[in-house]
Amino acid sequence: MRLRLSVANAALLTALAAAVAGCQSPAPAAGPNRAALPTMERVALAANACWFKSADPAFAAYKLAPELNSFSGRPRILLVHKGSPESRPLLVVQAEGNPARLQAFGPMMQEPVAGRIAADVNRWSGGNKACS
Repeated sequence: MRLRLSVANAALLTALAAAVAGCQSPAPAAGPNRAALPTMERVALAANACWFKSADPAFAAYKLAPELNSFSGRPRILLVHKGSPESRPLLVVQAEGNPARLQAFGPMMQEPVAGRIAADVNRWSGGNKACS
């Protein structure tokens, strides 16, 4: 008698679990973490790969200087002259908050390459690793 009761309980629990699982909404699609630091990490990796390691002529005179460990809560990357990395940055891309709010500024944002920089940064921040 005890064995029949255990089998009946197991069947009941299985049916109950299936019913509960059917009522739950599907898990949201996983996307990239939108906080400032993970966003800037994606941007820094893609900028390094697409602008520098690929030997892109538009960025040949510059060097990437990531500053992702920011105590201000604004992780950022800098582009500086290759020959004088201590000089004032020519481009600053930074993020703040969750979801991250991105900013790009500096003298390079007044040059013809500005549109490309903005498009690349926006694409990379969203998780797309493609180069332009």
